[in-house]
Amino acid sequence: MKIVFNKAIQFLREVIEELRKVSWSNKKQTIGSAMVVILLVIAVAIFVGLVDFGLSIILGILIK
Repeated sequence: MKIVFNKAIQFLREVIEELRKVSWSNKKQTIGSAMVVILLVIAVAIFVGLVDFGLSIILGILIK
């Protein structure tokens, strides 16, 4: 049991050490990246919606 506990402690120490090496983005970069993601999600949603609408019209015509 002591070995498992020591391995867990060692793992957490290594995680903290690696997190100190990470270069974190600043607030401006984070907001810019979030805006790009939001705009792309909106663009893809509009595209998929238009394709769905168009295919439903075509399928409706073919079924009649």
